[in-house]
Amino acid sequence: MKKIISGLLAGTLALLLALPARAESLAVEAGACLLMEKTTGEVLYAVNEHEQLEPASVTKIMTVLLVMEAIDAGTLHYDDMVTASAYACSMGGSQIWLKENEQMSVEEMLKAVCVVSANDCSVALAEHLAGSADAFVERMNQRAGELGMNDTNFLNPTGLPIQGHVTSAYDIALMSRELILNHPDIRRFTTIWMDSLRNGEFGLSNTNKLIRFYQGATGLKTGSTDNALYCLSATAERDGMELIAVILKSPTSTQRFEGAKTLLNYGFAAYALTQAQPPEPLSPIPVELGDAPSVTPRLAGNPAILAAKEKVKAMEVQVELEEQLSAPVEEGQQVGRMVVTSGGEVLSELPLVADRAVARLTYWQILERCLRAAFMGG
Repeated sequence: MKKIISGLLAGTLALLLALPARAESLAVEAGACLLMEKTTGEVLYAVNEHEQLEPASVTKIMTVLLVMEAIDAGTLHYDDMVTASAYACSMGGSQIWLKENEQMSVEEMLKAVCVVSANDCSVALAEHLAGSADAFVERMNQRAGELGMNDTNFLNPTGLPIQGHVTSAYDIALMSRELILNHPDIRRFTTIWMDSLRNGEFGLSNTNKLIRFYQGATGLKTGSTDNALYCLSATAERDGMELIAVILKSPTSTQRFEGAKTLLNYGFAAYALTQAQPPEPLSPIPVELGDAPSVTPRLAGNPAILAAKEKVKAMEVQVELEEQLSAPVEEGQQVGRMVVTSGGEVLSELPLVADRAVARLTYWQILERCLRAAFMGG
C-alpha cells in the first residue's frame, strides 16, 4: 500500500515537458546564437547552434576553465608565481605586454585574461599548468570531449586565428555552463569593470561592456578577429536564474552586445526557475524487522525546474510513499515518488529515497526482543 499526499504548487513552476524548442525568431544579427539556462542546461533558443565557426578569444573560456579546475583541485594556487616565456610574450593581439621572464601571480594573470583577454597571460598560464602550450591544447580538447563538445577543435589557448580552430554556439554554452556552475569564484574576475595590475601602473577595462550596462551581468568572454567577426558568451543572473547567451559571427561589436541582450531579455521575460518540494514535511516510514525503527524519505535528483511563464498555472504535487518497508533497506533505495501534474499531464517526476540503510534483525536479535517484551510485559 502507498500513502498519498497531495498539494498545490503555485507560482513560477516549469512546464518541464512543455518548453518550446524555439521562440518566434528574435532579432539577433549573428551567424549563430544560443540561449541556455545554467542550472538545468535547457536550451531556450538557438539558431545554427552546431555550425562550426571560429570563436576568437571566446576560446579562453576553456583556458580559464582548466585553470579554475586546477585551482579548485589544489594543484594550482592564486598566489603561485608564473614566469612569462619568450613565446608567451610574442603572442600579439590583446595583451598586457609581458616581458620575458617577468613574473606575475596566477590571480593577476587570470584577471588579465578575464578582463582584457590577454593572449600573453593565457599562454603563460597554459605553459605553467601543462609544461607547454601544445600540451595544454591537448588538455583543452580532452576536456571538450568530456563535456560533449563534439563540434570543437582547439589549436591554441588564445583563439588567435589559425585554420581548423573551430567550435559552435552550443559547445561554447556547454563550457560556459561548466565554468559558472562549478567554479563560481570566477565571478571575482568576470564581473570586474575596471581594475589595474603592476601596482596600479597598468589599467584594465573589461572588453565585455554588458558588465557595466546590463542589469545582472556576471560575465563572461568576448572575442573578435577578421574571420571570426564579433563573438561573445554573455552570462547574467536575475531572480535566482542565470542565463548564458552565445553570439558568433556578428557583423559589429555593437550588434553582438545587442544580440546578447535580446537573448537574455527574452529568457528573463519568458522563463523562471524554482525548486520542486513536497507539499508538507515527509514522515518517517516504519521498517519491519529492522535494526532501526524507520527511515525518513528524502528527495533525490535535481529539484530545479525551469518555468515557461506563459504556461504557468496552479499545479498539483502528489507524493506517493510506501506505508511500511521490510528490512533490509538500502540507503538511497526508492521508497516513493513526487509527481508534478497539470491538467492530468505529468510534468515532472522525482524519486523519494531512504535516507539511511537498515539491516534485517538476526534470529537471536528477534529472540532477544521477544524475551525483553515478555519480561517487560509481565
